[in-house]
Amino acid sequence: MKEMKNSLILIFGLGMLLTGSLACKTDDVILTDTNMETNDSTHKDTLSNQLKIRIGSKTFTATLLNNVTVTAFKAKLPMTVSMSELNGNEKLYRFPENLPTNASNPRNIHLGDLMIYGSNTLVLFYQSFPTPYSYTKLGRINDPAGLAAAVAASADGSGSVTVTFELEQI
Repeated sequence: MKEMKNSLILIFGLGMLLTGSLACKTDDVILTDTNMETNDSTHKDTLSNQLKIRIGSKTFTATLLNNVTVTAFKAKLPMTVSMSELNGNEKLYRFPENLPTNASNPRNIHLGDLMIYGSNTLVLFYQSFPTPYSYTKLGRINDPAGLAAAVAASADGSGSVTVTFELEQI
């Protein structure tokens, strides 16, 4: 009986030791891109979170968030697209493929917001208003003064406007 008690104590002790060591173990390795030099001439600087948005002769700077949708968006840059008009408050462009998204309802759209609607529609808002819809946030224009005028002045007869998106070099 004493041997069984000692065996149980030993097993219990080993179990506690193993549990304690597993509780301290982490398999989550966090790597940070240190922007090391590369010999690849097609390497894009994806570390910058500053985005240049050119509409006609006007250029705006936006600050992008850090999320998987932004990473997928950055991989498409630089790009020049024709953004169509919708509702008198936004310009949109539909990507041919889906982006990873994590949509939520922001309740209010703000002038200069840049978001993804659904999983493939890039939306640039040039008016502020409340919304019942869900979006994945990409970022927003730092100083959106003049954005509505820029999209109006650059619009063709259908309301579409040509917009260039590119990362600022750091």
